[in-house]
This record gives sequence, structure tokens and C-alpha cells, in this order.
Amino acid sequence: MELDLGAVRAFVVIADHQHFGEAADQLGLTQQAVSKRIAKLEAALGTTLFHRSRHGSGLTEDGAAFLPHARSLIALADQATASLRGRSRPLRVDVLGTRLAATELVRTFHETHHDVEIDIVTSPGLRSGRSALVNGTIDVAFARVVGALDPDIDHIPAYLEPLHILVGPGHRLAERRQVRLVDLVDSTARMPGNEPGSEWAQYYDDLTADFGLTIDTGGPNFGLDHMLDEIAESSDLYMFSGERLRVPWHPDIRRIPVVEPTPGYPHSMLWHRRNRHPALPRLIRHITADFEPFDPGRHWLPPTEIRAGLWGRSS
Repeated sequence: MELDLGAVRAFVVIADHQHFGEAADQLGLTQQAVSKRIAKLEAALGTTLFHRSRHGSGLTEDGAAFLPHARSLIALADQATASLRGRSRPLRVDVLGTRLAATELVRTFHETHHDVEIDIVTSPGLRSGRSALVNGTIDVAFARVVGALDPDIDHIPAYLEPLHILVGPGHRLAERRQVRLVDLVDSTARMPGNEPGSEWAQYYDDLTADFGLTIDTGGPNFGLDHMLDEIAESSDLYMFSGERLRVPWHPDIRRIPVVEPTPGYPHSMLWHRRNRHPALPRLIRHITADFEPFDPGRHWLPPTEIRAGLWGRSS
């Protein structure tokens, strides 16, 4: 029996997204074409790989058993192809957005390593980053690590980013030089981009549970500029901002650090263990040298990171 690598790749992407439509978008195919590939793969294997419903596509028991082997097949195929392209290509780095802290980490690296060509790729985060690292589409991803990773993916703590809040001039905290989390209990954080199940939404779920905060995730997300206008006009709403978030200038926005404790958003750097890009070790050394570990006397971290035990020391 010979397996179609295109069908195997489609299977891996669907398993990551749990949705045929989203997988089709990532693969640049129609949903019908993706469905045909999976039907062909299921016929070759003699089993059903997905439970299909209106809410998405989950793996069957056979699908879950096949997934790690499918990832390995795709990784080997991509590595074989890459070996013929030479090693002079840019380092491909995956980030959530170009205004966010991960992009700043890469920018500071590039300032002292001008010879390294870098391609910045934006994505929906860890859900697509896992498969992209395994199949060689990207070399490095920056994300909060939650849940099990493929055993071929390695990672290190990269940056524990202090949180700030953004408020308008009419907010009762607007004149403060710093705020505590307890000061925010009577206000509401606006976060329409908190996608359920994402690594960042889980972070804020833990934060609200620990400190009794309220987060409003309703309504469409029209982007950061629109959010700033909404916050500027409100006497009750605020939004969280990472310390290194590049916030567009706005005449009516105040930015205030959060203290006692300072919530730290944990950015990790991830890469494939067999990735041989010559710039990768240099980026790892750069990130490791600048890493400042978790201080339990000053910082707050979710239980997931505390249990992992990686954030209290420099690697």
C-alpha cells in the first residue's frame, strides 16, 4: 500500500484545526478537494479517521493512532525536499502579529545579526504552529506552550512579558502611575479577539479566575485602532497590553503598568529538533541570554507554567 503524501498532509492539518474548511484555507485548496484527499486516504488505510459534525471534525481512535506517524512522514518528506534547496534561505519565524512582543524579540536579534535573513510569518498561534514546525513550513514559532507537543518539537522560555492596561481619560484609574489587579475588579476588560481554546484565551481565563476580573469577549474584532477608540470613549472599559506591544499613538489613551503582582505573559520559542538552519543556534543563544526568569515575589503566572517549572530559571 502506497500513501499519498498530499492526503497525509491534509489529514495532519485537519487534525490541528479540527475543521475541514480551515484546513482547506491553510492548504490553499477547496474544501471539496480536501474531502476527496481524506476519502482516498481512509480508503487506502481501510478505516475512518475523523468524526464529522456541524461543529468540527474530531479524530477517531484510529485517527489518533495514525497522527504521530503521519506527522513523521510529512516531516521526512519536507526535510528531503529542503535538503535539495540549499541552506541559504531566510530563517522563517512564526508570530501572532507584527505589533506583538515576539516580533520585537526577533527585531532585536536582527539588529545585532544583520547577516541573517528573516521572513516573518503571522498565524493563529500554536494550533497551526505545531504542524508548521513539524512539516518544515517554518523554522521557529513564538507562542505560549499549552498541552502536549510533538516529541520532535523543542522549546525554551523566551520572554515573560509584563502586562499593562490601556484606559481612556474618563476612566477612574486614568491618572494612576501603576495599578494593582484588585483595582480592576470593578471595571471590564475588552478582548473581542480572545478566541475560545487559544493559548492566550486560556491565560486570561486563569487570570480572571484568580483575581475576580471581568472580561468581555463579545462583538466582532475590528482591530486595534477601533479598540483604542472604544477604550478612549469609555469610563468603565480597559484593555490589557503587553509591555512590548507597539500601540498606535492615540491622543486619549493612557498606558499603565500592572503591579503587586505583575501578570507575566509567557512567550516560548519553539523549533524542530532536526532543524539545521545555520541561524537557529544563534537565535537560541540570543533569546537565552536575554531571558529574565519568573520572580514569585513580583510576578503572577498561570498554574500551567508554575507546574512546568521552566520559568524560574534561565536555560
